[in-house]
Amino acid sequence: MNLGRIIKGSSVEEVRGDRNREISSICCNSRKAAPGSLFIAVKGFASDGHAYIPQAIAAGASAVAYQDREALEGVDTGNTVLVRVADSRHALAIMAANFYDNPSHKLTLVGITGTNGKTTTVTLLYGLFMSLGYNCGLLSTIANYVGIRRSETANTTSDPITINSLLSEMADAGCEYCFMEVSSIGVEQERVAGLKFRAGIFSNLTHDHLDYHKTFAEYLRCKKLFFDNLDEDAFAIVNADDRNSSVMVQNTKAKVVTYACKRAADHNCKVMEESFEGMLLKIDGQECWTRLIGEHNASNILAVYTTAILVGATKEEALLAVSKLKSAPGRLETIHGPRGLSAVIDYAHTPDALANVLKTLRDIAPDKQLTCLFGCGGDRDRTKRPEMAQVAEEFADRIIVTSDNSRTERTEDIMEDIRKGFSPRGLSKALFIADRREAIRTALMTAQDGSAVLLAGKGHETYQIIGTEKRHFDEREIVEETFKMTEKI
Repeated sequence: MNLGRIIKGSSVEEVRGDRNREISSICCNSRKAAPGSLFIAVKGFASDGHAYIPQAIAAGASAVAYQDREALEGVDTGNTVLVRVADSRHALAIMAANFYDNPSHKLTLVGITGTNGKTTTVTLLYGLFMSLGYNCGLLSTIANYVGIRRSETANTTSDPITINSLLSEMADAGCEYCFMEVSSIGVEQERVAGLKFRAGIFSNLTHDHLDYHKTFAEYLRCKKLFFDNLDEDAFAIVNADDRNSSVMVQNTKAKVVTYACKRAADHNCKVMEESFEGMLLKIDGQECWTRLIGEHNASNILAVYTTAILVGATKEEALLAVSKLKSAPGRLETIHGPRGLSAVIDYAHTPDALANVLKTLRDIAPDKQLTCLFGCGGDRDRTKRPEMAQVAEEFADRIIVTSDNSRTERTEDIMEDIRKGFSPRGLSKALFIADRREAIRTALMTAQDGSAVLLAGKGHETYQIIGTEKRHFDEREIVEETFKMTEKI
C-alpha cells in the first residue's frame, strides 16, 4: 500500500522522503522490521520504541514513523522515509486501521468496557449471534475468534496492528459482527483509536488496575474516553445500577440506552428463581430461563439482550437464544464431585467480583459450608489485597489464601499483604498455603459433604506465572484428580 494512504489522518508533522513509497507491512516491534515495512516507534509502559529505530533501519525498514525529534540524532537513516507525528501511539492506531483498509467500517463492531463482566458479555453476544446464523468474530481475554477459528490472546485489548489484522480477517471471512472487550488500559494507550464502534457497553466500575492508573478518578476517566469517542450513529448502552453510568455518557454523542436490575431503566430484569442449575428471569416483562447463575449474570444477560435488539436481533430471537447460552469458561464454572461437593472455578480477582461470586453461592445454598480459596497477582495493585481478605472473611466459612500469578514478587510477601486485611475472627478460619495445587487439594479433601469450594482468581487460565516463567496449571485437571482420589478413600 502507498505510504501516503497509510499515514493519512495520523497527525503528520513532517515527512522526509517519498510519500508514494510502497509499504507491504507495518510493525511496532523492531524485530519484525524488514524491507518494505513501516516501523512505528511508540513509547511503551516498559520501554521506548524510539530507542530501536536504528535496529529497524538496519533491518531494512522502508519507512519509520516517530514522535521525538531527538530519536534520530546520530542515526544513519540512509534511504528510509521518515515520518514525524504529534503522537506516535495515536498514529500507530490510525496507520494500522488505514493499512488494513479500515475493517471496523465493514462489520458491526460492539465494544464493552467495565471492571467486571466484559468477558462473559462479549462471549454471550458472540454465542447468541452465532446461534442466530450470523458469522461473527470475538476479541476477548479468553481467546479471539474469526468465525469458529480460534487464536490465543495475550491482552484484554490487543495492540492496534493485531486488532485491525483480525478485523480484516473477519471482514474477508464474511463476518457481520465482532464483539470486543475494551480495557481501560487499552483506551488510555490508544489501542482502539480509529475503530468505528456501532455500540459501546458499560457494565460497572469497581476497584482494579490502580497499579497502572494510580487513582480511581483516572481509571474512570479512561473508561469514559471510550464513550466520549463514540459517533452519533452509535449506541451507548449503560448499566444504570452502577452509580458511574451517568458520568460515563455525560459527553457522548451516541444515543444513550440504559439497562438495570434494581432501578427503572429502558430495559429491566428481575431474578424470579435461582439454583445451581440456572435462573428464571423476567426480562422486560417476559420470563426466560438461563443456565447461568448469579445476580451479576442477570445483569450481564440483560446487557446482552439489550445490545442484541439494538444491533440486529428481534426481542423474540434474543430471549430464545439467551435460554440456550452457556457461560464463558472460568466464569462460575461448576464441577460436581463425590460426597455432594461442588468446586466452582471463577476468574474473580477484584474485591467486588469476589463479593458477587461469594454472595451468589451463599444465596443458592445458605445452609451449606462455603470455602473460598484465592490469591492475588504479583506486580499488580497491592491496595486491593487486604480488601480481598475482608470480602472473603465476610462471606466464607473457610478461607484458604494461596498463590495466583506471583510473577516477580515472593508469594509469601503477597500473602502477608492479604493477611493484613483479616480481623482476628477472619484469621481464625483462614489457612495460608503457598502452593496453589496443594491448597486446592486441601480445600476439597477437607470440605464438608455437600459443600461448595470456590477457586477464585484463575478462571479460564491454564497457567501460572512464577517469576518470568509461564507454567502449565489447569485447575480443572487438579479438581478432577482430587475428586478421583477422594472417591478411592
